[in-house]
Amino acid sequence: MFHTLLVATTTLLTICGLIYCNFCLIAAISFRRQVHGEHRGFAPPVSILKPVKGVDPEIYEAFRSHCQQNYSAEYELIFGVNSLTDAAVPMVDRLKAEFPKHKIRLVLCPHNLGTNGKVSNLVQMAKGARYDHLLVNDSDIRVDEHYLSNIMAEFEHPESERKVGMVTCLYRGIATGTLGSKLEALGISTEFFAGVLCARAMEGGLHFALGSTLACTREALEKIGGYEALLDLLADDYELGARIDKAGYAVMLAPEVVETMLPAYSFTGFLQHQLRWSRTVRDSRRWGHVGLIFTYPLPWALLTVLFSWGLAGAWLLLAATMLFRFLLAVTVGSYVLRDRQVIRNIFLLPLRDMVALGIWIASFFGNTITWRGEVFRLEAGKLIKVE
Repeated sequence: MFHTLLVATTTLLTICGLIYCNFCLIAAISFRRQVHGEHRGFAPPVSILKPVKGVDPEIYEAFRSHCQQNYSAEYELIFGVNSLTDAAVPMVDRLKAEFPKHKIRLVLCPHNLGTNGKVSNLVQMAKGARYDHLLVNDSDIRVDEHYLSNIMAEFEHPESERKVGMVTCLYRGIATGTLGSKLEALGISTEFFAGVLCARAMEGGLHFALGSTLACTREALEKIGGYEALLDLLADDYELGARIDKAGYAVMLAPEVVETMLPAYSFTGFLQHQLRWSRTVRDSRRWGHVGLIFTYPLPWALLTVLFSWGLAGAWLLLAATMLFRFLLAVTVGSYVLRDRQVIRNIFLLPLRDMVALGIWIASFFGNTITWRGEVFRLEAGKLIKVE
């Protein structure tokens, strides 16, 4: 009886996963094909805030890409560091020397205002920002020359029923050689953003934001209490978008894809990062995180074959599941995100999905995370440093 129930459960979960794959496929194709209409050439002055700590792979090229914008309005680049001895400071000085006509500033952020060091820097950086549109992205984000134009135009989106207060965008991770780095990149392009696009389609729009780009109006930011409201939160990017949405503003997903260079994770480092990410999602979207049980069709199909002792029907279900899972990976990864790594590393997809299921299960057991070498405890989404 237990064995039959086990096979029935994994079979049902596989079928639910196949349905989910189809929803994701429809959502991805719809997003890729959508016509945003003719924007009104909206291009306001914008302050780009980049909190930095240390040096990430290809960080200087990421900085340079922000100085090569084909943008019709003024913009400034503000870098924030905790100490003038930070390894990123020479990179900023080099950037200022290469682009002397650009408005580039380095701001010292000496005060530790909360547990989240990035947000602490943002609070101090924003005070000196000149413009009423603020754009935050991570130090390792690399963009193309139309980035600012495409992001800022969304603030005057002709189809938005609400005033736009936040614009975000998708990204692809560039792996740096190790297995952990490749698995991380594959997960971003084939799993994470499949879920984001599905949520956007099913919830009638985006109701949160992604750390790759957090562009907002100062009006919307002040309405939610400024960056100060996020000082002790781990999922500051998610919460910034969610709170702006709840304040009555629209959150738009721009048709823009940026790049982030992934570290050369060891397998252990990869698992730690994934567990931190999973526990972050758990605390941000609790019921949505529980619902992820239905989003792992390939592991459930493999377990169905195992538990059924290789029945022919189980093998057929596995074949169908592999077809749809690989189709979804190619559609989201290659068609939407234009990630050329997906095809090259697609043979790793079964391993990536099995690990993802294990990480999801582990995320429910414990509240500690490792972030930038420090250990924190999560309590209702807030970070508490473990001494």
